[in-house]
Amino acid sequence: MILELQNICKDYIQGKMEVPVLQDICFSLEKGEYAAVMGPSGSGKTTLMNIIGCLDQATRGTYLLDGRDVGSCTENQMSDIRLRKIGFVFQNFQLLPRQSALDNVALPLIYAGVSRKERQRRAEAALERVGLSERMYFKPSQLSGGQKQRVAIARAMVNHPELLLADEPTGSLDSRSGEQVMELFGELHREGVSILMITHDPGIAAYADRTVEIRDGRIRGEGAQ
Repeated sequence: MILELQNICKDYIQGKMEVPVLQDICFSLEKGEYAAVMGPSGSGKTTLMNIIGCLDQATRGTYLLDGRDVGSCTENQMSDIRLRKIGFVFQNFQLLPRQSALDNVALPLIYAGVSRKERQRRAEAALERVGLSERMYFKPSQLSGGQKQRVAIARAMVNHPELLLADEPTGSLDSRSGEQVMELFGELHREGVSILMITHDPGIAAYADRTVEIRDGRIRGEGAQ
């Protein structure tokens, strides 16, 4: 089991009111599994992804990542988990605009303390893997949306994480670019990478092995466990 959520709740304080966002979420993902989370805007899916990605902590409940209780981790420990165990792919790419594709992909390796020579070697290999070896010195403004997302995927995978989290990875792409990104996810899945993807598109969710629906902060129907 790569991750397990047990009765996860998340509340936010608005003024003097406590507003529940997630309620008793129970969900697990096997190592090497590919799952999608679907839900409308405001359903709590991004909050759920932030908790799974160690960007936020639950108010109540237990989150085990590869057997480790994340709820007991310090901020520094959570940062280390993000760096070494999780790769992130976002709808808006989150690339540094003044840096080349190569430098964007190499960025996590700087934080991991990898030598300059090894950073370049691994970043080049990651960009070649996603079909962008001829554009590694291009800046984001010189790339199409699909190319930017492939750079983001290369960056997410350059540290060889055990879990890939994708938040609406095709939301800013045309249909052909979206298909190319999903084909790349399929290749990663076949290589044994665990993938959890948030999407509102049933056609994109169909690429996953299993789909879970979240509404009003609760997982609905089958597929949670």
